[in-house]
Amino acid sequence: MKKTNDFGRDSIPLLVLKISVPFMIAQFVNVFYSIVDRIYVGNIPGTGADALAGVGVCAPIVTLLSSFGTLFGIGGSVLFSVRLGAGDEKGARRLMANSFSMLIGVSLALTILFLLSKEWLLRCFGASEVTFVYAETYLTIYTAGTFFALLAMGMNYFITAQGFPVLGMMTTLIGAVINIVLDPVFIFLLDQGVAGAAMATVIAQMSSCAFVLLTLRRKKMKVPLGIVKPEMSVGRRIVQIGFSPFLILATDSIIIIALNAVLQHYGGQEYGDTLITAATIVQSYMLLITSPMLGITGGSQPLISYNYGANRPDRIRKIFFWVLMLCVCFTSIMFVISRIVPQYFVYIFTDQQEYRELAVWGIQAFTLMIIPLSFQYVFVDGLTALGMTKTSLSLSLIRKSMYFAATCILPLFFAAESAFYAEPIADGAAACISSCVFCFIYRRYLRGEGRLKDIKI
Repeated sequence: MKKTNDFGRDSIPLLVLKISVPFMIAQFVNVFYSIVDRIYVGNIPGTGADALAGVGVCAPIVTLLSSFGTLFGIGGSVLFSVRLGAGDEKGARRLMANSFSMLIGVSLALTILFLLSKEWLLRCFGASEVTFVYAETYLTIYTAGTFFALLAMGMNYFITAQGFPVLGMMTTLIGAVINIVLDPVFIFLLDQGVAGAAMATVIAQMSSCAFVLLTLRRKKMKVPLGIVKPEMSVGRRIVQIGFSPFLILATDSIIIIALNAVLQHYGGQEYGDTLITAATIVQSYMLLITSPMLGITGGSQPLISYNYGANRPDRIRKIFFWVLMLCVCFTSIMFVISRIVPQYFVYIFTDQQEYRELAVWGIQAFTLMIIPLSFQYVFVDGLTALGMTKTSLSLSLIRKSMYFAATCILPLFFAAESAFYAEPIADGAAACISSCVFCFIYRRYLRGEGRLKDIKI
């Protein structure tokens, strides 16, 4: 039997690396294969730019759908880890089974809801007459596979929470490889265009889902997967814990919607689609930064929750320090890359000079405050792992509110492109606020004034 990581006794720096780095790689790969879709779509002969804008309009809807996977995945796995840390395997099994049952029901409901409302959603979210046909085709096929995507994403957290981060990483690697192989086959060889990109993604998600469920049923798992009739009391607590990361992702989609709508409105018929195409490339680049960071902080959550359940504040302090160091190092490297060579990333999406120049400038604007953003991610996700969901949610909403406001207000006084500066403005301000709040409250909380009863099922 493979040796698992001991969250209660192993060295903290090694645990952070062994748990967070595979999770970080998994998030990177997960983003990478969605970016691969956009790369291939952007290079479709003749219609690539318009098709890419259409897929960009779908991006916030895809993000919104994905956020439900984190609602039950993170919410359930945090409570699951606390129970394991307290030695309560029966309670842990109950939590995972309830998370699984609720994910099944919610995934089916969301699939039906979004398929029925897709046309209205796309019109509201910035699709023009030119890009609508591409957006509708992509979204229809992608939404049909929502069930598999949400199960794979949500239940994968329970693999990492049981001390198997490499297996968790394999979930996304399997999906990525399948998607990357099938994309050119469906898009170019079978001449399916945008529809081919969506079909390749759905097949990849089905494969990841099968791997996750089979892995959780294996005997090597401390707590094997089961299914129960959802319990309202357990479900309510899972949603309370998972609501903060859910809202972070859900509001990301709202901001992208606002950005696309603002760019379309102020750019007009002649320039609106161009701006959205460039913004889609820029947002793809940002995902290469924010998703690995989310992997680092999300991977550390089971460590924090487990040691909270085991009443080890000394280990929790060390976990926060090393996770923050890892995030700062990563964002510092990405900041330098963003200043020096962003053009090479942009070139793989399009060969048109107008889009290239605008996207390179957009990347450099968006990434001005990514190093301070490390503090926001570490502190907000860490507070969620400690059960302080109201505080973490408030800090997240502050950042999102500033981002949304700046996106809408800046173009009123400057050119449409000024909306790109909303990201660094919000990132810098929110990082300062979150750091001050965290430093004020977390020491008192770890000294025992926050109790295990606060996060029990």
